[in-house]
Amino acid sequence: MEPNLHFWISERQSFFRRFCQWMDLLDPVNLFISIKSIEKSRQLLFTTEDAPKHYQDNQGIRDAWNKSLSTVHPDSSNLIPYLLRPAVLLLMPDTGIKSIILSQACLYGYTTAFNITNGNASYSHGPVERTLLGAGVFVSSTFFGLIPHLFQMKYPLNNFWLKRTLPIVFLAQVSGMNVFASRSFEHHRGIEVMDKEGHVVGYSRKAGRKAIKETAKSRAVLFGTSALAPELFIHIFKRTRFYPQTLLSLKILRMSSTFFMMGLMVPVSFSMFPQVGQIQCSQLEEKIQSSTEEKELFYYRGV
Repeated sequence: MEPNLHFWISERQSFFRRFCQWMDLLDPVNLFISIKSIEKSRQLLFTTEDAPKHYQDNQGIRDAWNKSLSTVHPDSSNLIPYLLRPAVLLLMPDTGIKSIILSQACLYGYTTAFNITNGNASYSHGPVERTLLGAGVFVSSTFFGLIPHLFQMKYPLNNFWLKRTLPIVFLAQVSGMNVFASRSFEHHRGIEVMDKEGHVVGYSRKAGRKAIKETAKSRAVLFGTSALAPELFIHIFKRTRFYPQTLLSLKILRMSSTFFMMGLMVPVSFSMFPQVGQIQCSQLEEKIQSSTEEKELFYYRGV
């Protein structure tokens, strides 16, 4: 069995344990791990019996797991491209129509590629199919993301809360929709469901839909909270005597609070649901129910 998949099945972690795990995996240093180092770590995992059980006890094993989990896809065993490995995304303030379009295009261009790369890999699709899917999702997500900004430019809003929260609501909704669209094949074609030993029982559309829903919820929480919290902080901070008087200081304060919230919310959102989810066999298709006696099956959720 693929070591990363074995790890997520064996380590049935609580939210706190998953949060601590993701704090390790989101280390920016993981973006620069060499292929040679990854191969060496993977070789150690393949030759270590019941490695997940010794995760907390052996620093060498722990480092090997962190390198493997942060760089190798659990479904396909392929290396995740450097720029598409789990990383912190930044939400920068918009200052004009060109800035708005550029920021929205960069955000949804990255998240679309990230979602497709880090989704379930039970099925294969060629480069043309993947490119067409990615381009369609990117264009539609960017368009919907621009709507609240263009609306406010055409019809300025005086109400503070409506003016600030409207783009954030759209951001959370479009981020969730981006996951649904980027990984739509998982719902239409189904994803692998397996027993606790990793043996594939069949392909389930219902499991695919569940995996997408969980990931979409976590992504909406990530971007919605990361955008809303700095606005609330700035609004409250304005009422204190410590509020900066210069525009530059305000921008630095807003940027710092955004950095902080994104850095906190990325591991929180990734930890909301287990990487390998559990689903009752009775909830799956009849064909799968008739092919196994297992009452509970597993599926890879994706990131």
